Amino acid sequence: MPYESLDDLPDQVKDNLPKHGQEIYVAAFNSAWDQYAEPEDRYGDDGREEVAHKVAWAAVKQKYEKQDDKWQQNPDSS
Repeated sequence: MPYESLDDLPDQVKDNLPKHGQEIYVAAFNSAWDQYAEPEDRYGDDGREEVAHKVAWAAVKQKYEKQDDKWQQNPDSS
């Protein structure tokens, strides 16, 4: 179930990440959805959707960090 737009994202993502962070999330999720389609492509017992969400959050965390309950762009990431 890849996301077609930012409006399709789960509330947890929409309500917490700035727009750029949401764009990163969508791109990473959709890419992981395709990349880990087959169970043998995944580590452990995680399902396809769970893996895609983990990859998406990891991608966001490369550019953003949570400070005082808000996601802020990491000044070290350019």
